[in-house]
Formats: sequence, C-alpha cells, structure tokens
Amino acid sequence: MHRTPSGLTLPSPSRRTLLRGVGGAAVLGAGIPLLSACGGSGTAADPKTVTLGSKASDPVPKKAFADIYAAFTKESGLTVDVNTKDSNTFQEQINSYLQGTPDDVFTWFAGYRMQFFAAKGLATPIDDVWEKIGGNFPEAMKALSKGEDGKYYLVPLYTYPWAVFYRKSVFQEKGYEVPTTWDDFIALCKQMQKDKLVPIAFGDKDAWPALGTFDQINFRANGYDFHVELMAGKASWTDAKVRKAFDLWTEILPYHQEGAVGRTWQDAAQTLASKKAGMYLMGSFVAQQFTDKAALDDLDFFAFPEIDPAYGQDTVEAPTDGFMMSKSPKNKAGSLKLMEYLGTPAAEEIYLKSDPSVVAASTKADTASYTPLQKKAYDMIADAKNLTQFMDRDSRPDFTSTVMQPALQKFVRDPKSVDSLLSSIERQKKTIFASS
Repeated sequence: MHRTPSGLTLPSPSRRTLLRGVGGAAVLGAGIPLLSACGGSGTAADPKTVTLGSKASDPVPKKAFADIYAAFTKESGLTVDVNTKDSNTFQEQINSYLQGTPDDVFTWFAGYRMQFFAAKGLATPIDDVWEKIGGNFPEAMKALSKGEDGKYYLVPLYTYPWAVFYRKSVFQEKGYEVPTTWDDFIALCKQMQKDKLVPIAFGDKDAWPALGTFDQINFRANGYDFHVELMAGKASWTDAKVRKAFDLWTEILPYHQEGAVGRTWQDAAQTLASKKAGMYLMGSFVAQQFTDKAALDDLDFFAFPEIDPAYGQDTVEAPTDGFMMSKSPKNKAGSLKLMEYLGTPAAEEIYLKSDPSVVAASTKADTASYTPLQKKAYDMIADAKNLTQFMDRDSRPDFTSTVMQPALQKFVRDPKSVDSLLSSIERQKKTIFASS
C-alpha cells in the first residue's frame, strides 16, 4: 500500500523519556494527579474559552503553537487557555490527568498510544471534525488517527522520519558513498574506523535511542508485518527472527560510539556536528543540534540500508503527534471548533513560519519554503510502503519503558548475554500483555 506523508517536526529533546514512575500508561489509576486542568474541578465552563493541556514546553514549538492559538482566537473569538508542562511530566501523569478533570483538548501521540486511551473511554470521538478536515490528510494519517473502534480521536499535526544522518563534506572529502545494503554499510563503518572517525555516533543515556536502532534492524531483516506482530505482543521475543536482529546489531555494535549509556542523544549529535563521527541514526530532530547554518546546510541523510531484499527499504519510522479531546470537555462546542481549525492548512502554515524545520501534516499546506532537507524528509515518508511509529508508540508504553529500555541498555553494555536477555523480555511481556 502506498502511503503519503503526514509531515515533519523537531520535538523536544526529552519527549521520548517514557512514563517512568507510574509503570506506564496501562496502569490506570497510578500516579499523583499533579498535572491538573487549567480550570480545576468544579469550575463552570466559560463558553468563550477552550482549555488545552500541552507537552510543548520547548521554546520553538511553544511559540509555534501559541501563534496557531492566537490565529484561532482572531478567527473564532474563542480564547485558548494553555496549560503547559514539560514533556516528561506530561507523559508520566497522563493517566491520572485524563481520569481527573483534564483540559478540554490535549496534545498526544498517534497510533497505539492514542488508541489505548480511546479504548479506555478517556477521549471523545471526533468523527464530526474529520468529516470537515478529512480531505486535508492522506490515508496513512487517517489510519493513525482512528481508534480500534474505527472512530477518529486525533487531529495530526506533524511527523518526522528516522534515518542515518551524515555530513556531505565529510563523505565528499573521504570519497565515501551512501550505502544501500548491509554489506556496504559494514564496509563503510570499517573504512571510517580506519580513517579515525567514530563510524556511528550513539547516546542512549535516556534509554529511547536504542529502541530506534532495534526497530530499523528488525523491520529491515524481518519485515513490517513481523514488527507489528512483535510490538503487539503476538510474536515471541525468543523467536529466531528476533535473535537474528540482535546478531546483526552485535555485528555493528563495535562501530558505535563507546560509552553510549552514559551519553545523551544531544552530546552524540555534537560528535557528528564536529565531524568526529561519520554517521548518526536518529530522528530528523537531530537538526536541532546544528545551530551553525553552514553546518546545517551540510547535513544530509539516507534510509537505513537494506538487509533482506524481500523487504528492501520499504518501511520508514515516522512518529506522529497531534491533538485529542478529553472525555468530558467543559466547552465541547468550542473544543470541536479548535480541533477543526488545527486540521486546516492555514494552521499548518502558521506553524511552519515559527518552526521552519517542520513539514506540514496537511497535504494541502504550502510547501514552497521547504529546505532541501525538509523536501527529502517529505519524499522519504511519501515514498514509504509502510510507516511505523517507533517502539514506544507501536507497543504498550509500560512494556517499552519498564522492560525494553533497560533491556536494550543491558544489551549495549553486554551483547554476549542476549539469549538470557530475550528470555527475560518474553517472560515479562507475557505478564504485562496479559494485564488489562
């Protein structure tokens, strides 16, 4: 199935630090409800105000969103009262927040993580909104915005691809060619090592970057369908296919930057920026770290190389974010108006002006101002046969945060103990997926 793009963004650096402290989103009732709504319990609804809970605490996205809300206010006469928390806090407390007195609208993630709360009755279906905005989005985005019941629950705003980033000048100077196969990739790593470069920059202190590395190797080696089955808890982590993925990872691990578990993704990015590393597997938000325009213009990327010709490079990891409406919004009419506005090309274009690194979710938004890097990201997503959402969004968040993140850090430290590690993962998976 051909899937068209849904956009690109540069998220906050800590966005993927998942649900620590409350045991994940599946543990309903856990956590302390510190993330409270703007109005608070018992406050009468103001028909001229829509409250919005936001995880966009970093300056660039915070301003971009504020510009959208200001334009909405000018057009509708409704005020958006924004309740911003840092991304980690927002995710950690999302359970108790949604079960308490949440804001009318809140920022969240597409796909599995949206579906989880929709299935729990903690969000309002917005099919009426989609009847008006549906023509602005490609089929892939429509699918990612639906709950398991087939109803719409999310208005998407942006997405971004994962790829292997590199400096064009380094490749030109050294005579390197972009690898398209696994053997070419290994050969390039060896040559970079001979040339005194760190072949693959790597920082897994926050425990999520390794999830992305596994995803790439897994769906390149075993295909999109197996990725979906494994993330859904239906395939076994002791399956020979999983072992194969870890064996492949073990093969390239010596070319990764040493001491990864003690390094942030930002610090790893600086080794690419300073030309001490040759490549970096990361989401396109890595461009945040290239503050020098000349260095940013020198940044390029390629799709993770083919491992099995049967699957080629058909799958692209492209996580997607957007907005949802809480279960009982105090100003439902105003919330629906806001959700409808957020799904328009006009809203996307306003965001693009404040955050020029973004590729619009709406296929009808003006893309004339895109940089070459943005255009390439857009095309990469557009040409993908399959789109994935990253392990922490394609699987249960409690499983990825409490099991997979520490497990992959352990693997990075000691790849020799992979068999016992996979057995442990499978045991814990069975327990977690058996719970409600």
